[in-house]
Amino acid sequence: MSVLLSIHELRFAFSHRVLFEGLTFSISQGEKIALIGRNGAGKSTLLKILCGQMDADSGTVARGRGLVTGYLPQTPELDPMLSVRDTVYQGVRNEEDWASVGAAEEAISRLSLNAEAKVGSLSGGWKKKVALARELARNPDVLFLDEPTNHLDVESILWLEDYLRSSSKSLVIVSHDRAFLNRIVNRTIEVDRRNPGGILSVDSGYDDFLKVKEEYLEAQASREESLKNTLRREIEWLKRGAKARTTKQKARIDRAEALKVEVQDLGVKNRDHSVKLEWENAERNAKKLVEMKGVSKSYGDQVLIRGLDLLITPRSRIGLIGRNGTGKTTLIKLIAGVEAPDSGEIKRADSLQVLYFEQNRETLDPNVSVLKTVCPYGETVEFQGKKLHVRSYLDRFLFSGPDVDVLVGKLSGGEQARLLLARLMLRPANLLVLDEPTNDLDFQTLGVLEDCLEEFPGAVILVTHDRRFMDEVCNQVISIPEYIQFSDLSQWEKWFRASLKESALAKKNQVESKTVASSAEGAGKKKKLSYKEQLEFDKMESVILEKETRIAELEEQSGKPELLTNSLKLTELTREMGELQTEVERLYARWAELEGKVTN
Repeated sequence: MSVLLSIHELRFAFSHRVLFEGLTFSISQGEKIALIGRNGAGKSTLLKILCGQMDADSGTVARGRGLVTGYLPQTPELDPMLSVRDTVYQGVRNEEDWASVGAAEEAISRLSLNAEAKVGSLSGGWKKKVALARELARNPDVLFLDEPTNHLDVESILWLEDYLRSSSKSLVIVSHDRAFLNRIVNRTIEVDRRNPGGILSVDSGYDDFLKVKEEYLEAQASREESLKNTLRREIEWLKRGAKARTTKQKARIDRAEALKVEVQDLGVKNRDHSVKLEWENAERNAKKLVEMKGVSKSYGDQVLIRGLDLLITPRSRIGLIGRNGTGKTTLIKLIAGVEAPDSGEIKRADSLQVLYFEQNRETLDPNVSVLKTVCPYGETVEFQGKKLHVRSYLDRFLFSGPDVDVLVGKLSGGEQARLLLARLMLRPANLLVLDEPTNDLDFQTLGVLEDCLEEFPGAVILVTHDRRFMDEVCNQVISIPEYIQFSDLSQWEKWFRASLKESALAKKNQVESKTVASSAEGAGKKKKLSYKEQLEFDKMESVILEKETRIAELEEQSGKPELLTNSLKLTELTREMGELQTEVERLYARWAELEGKVTN
């Protein structure tokens, strides 16, 4: 594999804190890399340096000649006055580059974008899709993605997974979506200053990386214990030894000092750096916390919820899943009492106490410090019925020392999520309504949050794109807007993929019918295409649908458990999917070319 990009001895510091230093690694053709690490480790900064958006303090970044890169930031910058199509076409390098034009049109179609809509009128999730389509239109050699699944609905994530998995592009992905990474990447790089050289690189997906990491940590802990014993013996020997500073004794003293430094260093590396999360349960839990009967809600002419019945009891763990804009956030606002229904009835228990984790963290003031966000007045907070100094409380959420005086607007997305959790956990509740709580949280914090929610005796209503998190937390999944209930997410995914096949088949039949009707209507009319071109153009959409249906069939096969251990068959399926995807991209480009001749 040819090397596309390499870095050597990279260093970057932010304010009082060194994010990383001494980083050295390369990216080769065909590699799909997960870039992981704790919140604040510098992953997003490193991604910007790799794609040329920022400069490092020191070190070198060498890019291959003619290398084309695409970069999707966590929060894309888009011109609100432009249309979706004009925004996506910003990524097209040359109007004569049909591969790039085809990629743009394919992205618009596959992401179900309204090409004529103004970007300023779109929600955060749709803006993310537009920005993603713009980067795909660049037809890059290496695609850098920073939290690409944030704000995307699960259906869009499934499409993105399928696209990236079958694509020949090299990828570098910063994401906390474990299921997403496991299905795509073939290499995992952890950025952590406690790793030798600042990184730990493993040629595997995330789950296999965890096994290697665990073995590494066990070996490191074992070494710390061994060195402690050696140091203890050396100190005892020195205490018993002669007072005279002989050459031999001086050497042992120097060795003991070196051992002491290494033990201290290993102690820091092996220390538990996990957040400590614990929801305070309200005193009483009624048998029925919330009961909804015949609830409907509309915005203008758009009906989002119609005639919904829902019962929420203690220990309910309900996950809501569906496309963006179908009413998930509206439903949780109704449950939380933030909004009122247009019709129907919502009964809430007298003892009901709701905590609402909002998706956009709009209740956090970017101009207020971390400390003042949690404790606006005084120096103590009340937690679990006890008075705690605010700095001691914030330390539970990994905010310590000068970090507590940093303005909220300077925090990373994951740090802001931890801060919102810190503030919410000061209040008791028996119903937690969580709208995308996992966005930007690192894997360690996600695991702690999962355990915390498992122990919570009240109810949890969850909206999240993180399928692993939903599977770990929820005992019921409701598909929106169909309001079909599933026992888990895998059951929903089987239903969803089956419905996609039905939809594709119906669309194919519709296209064939239209083609027959169009041929009849167009008989005798003057054509701007040649005879062969017109035949090609008339069949184009049905050919594309046929190949896309085959790709969907192969994707379903590749996800079967029996194939996961059959590397030969899996490689064969992946190769065929890649060839089909390349062919589909070529067909979209050719379709756009022929369509241009017809409309000109």
